[in-house]
Amino acid sequence: MAEGGRPDFFPGGAGTFPRQLPDNCVEYVLVIIDSQIENRKLLSELEHVRKLALQLRDRLAGDYIWQRDEFQLQVTSKNGLHYLQGTTNYGDSVEDEWLIVFLLRELTKSRPDLWARVADSDGEFLLIEAANVVPRWLSPEIDGNRAWIHQGHLKIITSDETKSPKRPLSLVEAVQILQYSPELVEHHSVVEEEAFYRLAKYPQQITYAIHFSVVTIPRKLAHLIHLRPSTIASAVEAFYTRNPVSLKLLDSDSAHLHFPPEDLVSVSVKFTKVLFAQLKSQQFAPPAAWAKTIQMAEAKAEQAETAKRDLDRLETGMKLTSGYEILASSATSKDSRLVREFAILLDDLETDMQQDGIGILPSNETMLSWPHGGRDDDESWLDINFEDFEHELDGKKRQHGGDKSGFGSATAHADLQKIVSRFESFLNDESAGIEGAQVEDMDEDDDELSDSQESDTETDDIGVQLDEARFASMMRDMMGISTGVVHQEHAPENLSSRRRQSVGSDDLDDMEIQELSAQMQAELDGHGALRLDHGSPEVKMLERGMKQGGDQDDDSRSSDDEALDIDYNLAKNLLESFKSQAGLAGPAGNILGMMGMQLPRDEQEHEHQSQTE
Repeated sequence: MAEGGRPDFFPGGAGTFPRQLPDNCVEYVLVIIDSQIENRKLLSELEHVRKLALQLRDRLAGDYIWQRDEFQLQVTSKNGLHYLQGTTNYGDSVEDEWLIVFLLRELTKSRPDLWARVADSDGEFLLIEAANVVPRWLSPEIDGNRAWIHQGHLKIITSDETKSPKRPLSLVEAVQILQYSPELVEHHSVVEEEAFYRLAKYPQQITYAIHFSVVTIPRKLAHLIHLRPSTIASAVEAFYTRNPVSLKLLDSDSAHLHFPPEDLVSVSVKFTKVLFAQLKSQQFAPPAAWAKTIQMAEAKAEQAETAKRDLDRLETGMKLTSGYEILASSATSKDSRLVREFAILLDDLETDMQQDGIGILPSNETMLSWPHGGRDDDESWLDINFEDFEHELDGKKRQHGGDKSGFGSATAHADLQKIVSRFESFLNDESAGIEGAQVEDMDEDDDELSDSQESDTETDDIGVQLDEARFASMMRDMMGISTGVVHQEHAPENLSSRRRQSVGSDDLDDMEIQELSAQMQAELDGHGALRLDHGSPEVKMLERGMKQGGDQDDDSRSSDDEALDIDYNLAKNLLESFKSQAGLAGPAGNILGMMGMQLPRDEQEHEHQSQTE
């Protein structure tokens, strides 16, 4: 048993690493399953596979910019098992994680004896992707080390009481099953299709994720970025996660800066779309050294349209330069080979410039000859048209000039449609229990199903839907507001035939509403929430309103005293809640608005406060 009396689901310790990973990290393992390979030759075979994996990475994603860590492998030996293992921190770029899955799948196609598994801080995320179609016995509590990639296919280690018990497997146990009990390894094409759905856009997605933008930066920085373009990720992250200490550094005078705003040039810089969005979206006041330069550019932008483009490039370049400035000041404390290389290059360049001057830096003609020297990609993908977004959620695409276009790219459209369809399928899952997706309990037998579960199955055939008009009517009934004030256009619509069959009649709906009201009253009364202060001004005001609304029979008044108390208290609470909003949006205003009522501001109290002040 684990600490606190919880069952120890991970007896294998480090072998069940997925649930022990930090956030935004993915870990992957490659093992060779071949009984013909002797143990002493296994290490050399693993080293061969490692070199093969790095060659594949450089061939498919050599120009890709990794958010934090790149795909990497090292030979590991633990608990008598030899395998390849790697960990990548992908930060905010989920595309890095799926690129790794793509590389692993392609790598397993090269050797029939190669098996790979991948997991992140959420666990077996490939099975999470296919949660709607995985076998019912495969719950998150027992799926550890059960999903493997072999020859490009997703394989699952099934459950067997003797060889594969219903609990998460350790890495050693999983490898033993793959080697000695292959009959327990199954391939489900439907699960594979769902799990690998995002891989359909690869390898094209590697190129699509790149964004080129022309920015205005110091010539010295442009030269260093050309030498080490992958450092852009570390610089953007340094800017994105800046702190007061780094901001104080940026406010230094130009003489103490590595990249002062001098000898500025406009060059095309390669980003990923995630990095560019992080840089572009930040609100950032110009540091002291850049203030005058930005002010001059703003003055020109008011006079010419082209100057606005130049100002935008200068502001983006100022942010990027600030990120590199922060990175250069903290390079020695970074545990990154790329950052250390950048610091060495910067130090050598500054030494050479002291001896030979700025003549060693590239000229404008040289920079134009660089690959993608003047490329400036469209930034419209940063803009979100919420009308198009709503149409995408509805499964539609808007027509613009006869061409079909929608929210984002075709890939984003397909992903969004799949998310919406999965969500709708989950909400309308008739077999789902109180915890959502139905999962068999590992200790539950078929004969232990209760009668209550059977009855739930018979009555739980109502799709998820929200009838706003009916909800408003229910709220009026619970608050004691007469249904006679409801206009005809707000009347509830007819229920669908499916709901009518399961509910029975409208009378049953009324009984359910009354029962719900009684339960709410009992709950509120138990906490003393229905104790009414009849002497309060709000109650007196409501009493006068009730008297002016019309005459009622004395008998009906005496029989409804208790109900009136509840109405007074609810109205009082709503009024006080609405008043506390001070004219802003809030729960009370939202509820009243849904019922078609708009309360005015308390002008008298406002005027009284003004006179008092």
